[in-house]
Amino acid sequence: MMRSLLRMTVIAGLVLPGYWPAQAQTFRTAAKYAVLMDAETGTVLLEKNADELMSPASMVKIMTAELVFREIREKRLNLDTTMSVSVKAWKQGGASARGSTMFAKVNEAIKVSDLLRGLIVQSGNDAAITLAEGIAGDEAAFAEMMTRRARELGLRSTTFRNAWGKFHPDQKTTARDLAKLSVHVIKTYPELYKIFGEKEFTWNKIRQLNRNPLLTMGIGADGLKTGNIAESGFGLTASAIRAGHRVVLVINGLKTARARAEEGRKLISWGFRTFDPRDLFKAGEKIGTASVYGGDIGRVPLVARSQVRVLVPRGSRERLTGRIEYIGPLMAPIEKGRKVANLRIYRGKTLTLDLPLYTNVEVKVGSLHSRAFDAAFEGIVKLVRTYVFKSK
Repeated sequence: MMRSLLRMTVIAGLVLPGYWPAQAQTFRTAAKYAVLMDAETGTVLLEKNADELMSPASMVKIMTAELVFREIREKRLNLDTTMSVSVKAWKQGGASARGSTMFAKVNEAIKVSDLLRGLIVQSGNDAAITLAEGIAGDEAAFAEMMTRRARELGLRSTTFRNAWGKFHPDQKTTARDLAKLSVHVIKTYPELYKIFGEKEFTWNKIRQLNRNPLLTMGIGADGLKTGNIAESGFGLTASAIRAGHRVVLVINGLKTARARAEEGRKLISWGFRTFDPRDLFKAGEKIGTASVYGGDIGRVPLVARSQVRVLVPRGSRERLTGRIEYIGPLMAPIEKGRKVANLRIYRGKTLTLDLPLYTNVEVKVGSLHSRAFDAAFEGIVKLVRTYVFKSK
């Protein structure tokens, strides 16, 4: 019988190449939750309670849109497909519900292209429910799809219970997850993402302006969504681009719409003027190694698939710190290109970059002698760990 291997999270210190000046964030935001992220590199420029659970309100519609965009890309849906507005969508999301609405009529057949604008520009709850029912049959099934999709995208802290942002005690996300989701949408669906930047939409002769207040401020904003319910306060997920440099912002928990708009403007402007890019590793360059159990080699090189770049504050004098984290030792055989670890880079206490690392070579099962040696070493380590644990 094969013995089980004692597995643990391995954290290895990392020596970063060169000396990259950095410093702790200096902007103090009034938002209860906040993340400002560089879209290209994933560098976190500022965070506040970024991993604490919060109610997202209508910002969940970014995920609703992502699922619709995906259906279109996979050719299971197209922009001219029509969906019928159900009684539920009309009652819960229409004008009588006194929430945000595109003013769809019950049993009205609406093209997906118009429903998307109702969802994104007008933040229509009726549009969200209609799209959810049109894709999954009912909203509850669609919410399950949303949660599964969140896990696929690595959003480990996010759970959905509806498609439009109505409060539910189990519908939670984090500012960091919303920022990651937004970067994914921007990069994966560039043509459909443009809908987020449309400033107005008219349906049933009712003209409504986009609820994103940053679109008209001249700061380069081109998306994404606002949110506001009593349980969350006023929130905003936004993106802006200047001279090819894009940032994504998530704030939540503000007291007024005016405070939300002003805080969003100040944070995005601060991000653009404060940071410069620095290159750390080239794509495919060895960043570190991971230990291997039972393989023909004892350690496997780890690489990133793209250039590792971070943004750092201008003119400061503090080092970045980095570490590699994985569950190990890894078990042979291991194919080349397998994701096995994460590179995490910190600026002070701020987790500024978190990206996957991949094996750079194949690891085959080792000889009987090497496996016996690994087994003996594991036994010694297990005894030491048991003794240390019992001694505490």
